[in-house]
Amino acid sequence: MTKTFPENDVFVDENGVSYGEDTHEMDKTFENETTRDTTPMVRISVKEYDALRDEAKEAGKYITDPSLISIIDKIEELTRALRKHIHRKY
Repeated sequence: MTKTFPENDVFVDENGVSYGEDTHEMDKTFENETTRDTTPMVRISVKEYDALRDEAKEAGKYITDPSLISIIDKIEELTRALRKHIHRKY
């Protein structure tokens, strides 16, 4: 455990590091604690956010991927071709 030794309201531990004094070096250690780097973030208005949110909700209801749509179209085409060869006996 670190022992501290009071010297004029400044505490120095056994490694010689002083605590309690307000220095420029001490201030630099807290420099980035209150500011946040927002460079990778994108800022949009609330109106744009609402539009994107509504679009995302709608995208969950419908298939919008072009490659998936083409696969479904091909399945539909093959199903029609198969239906021509069905002979039901009632």
